[in-house]
Amino acid sequence: MNRLPALALVAAGGAAGASCRHAVALALPGTFPWGTLAVNVTGCFLLGLVAFSGLLPPAPRSAVATGFLSSFTTYSAFAVETVALSPALAAANVAANYGLGVAAVLAARRLAGGS
Repeated sequence: MNRLPALALVAAGGAAGASCRHAVALALPGTFPWGTLAVNVTGCFLLGLVAFSGLLPPAPRSAVATGFLSSFTTYSAFAVETVALSPALAAANVAANYGLGVAAVLAARRLAGGS
C-alpha cells in the first residue's frame, strides 16, 4: 500500500476518533472520569473486534485501529485524571479501566470467534 494514502486514512481516522472522544467527555461530565472510562472500555472492545475478526483489509484496519481507536481511547487523560482523584477513587479508576478493558477485549475475541 502506498504510504501517503495510508497516512491520510490514519489521519482521518485519528481526527474522527479524537472528535468522538471529546463528545463522549462532554456527554459524561462529573467528578469521576466517566467519559475516559467509557471511551477506553469501548475502544478496547472495538480494537478486540478489529484484531480478532479478520474482517477488515489492511487499509481500513489501519484507519480504524491506528487512526480512530488510538485517538478515541486515551491513556494520558486516564493517567492525569487518576492522579487528580482521591486515593480510593484513583484505585477504583485504575481497576475499572484495566479490568473492564481486558474484559472487553476478551468479549470481543469471543464474539469474533476466537477462543
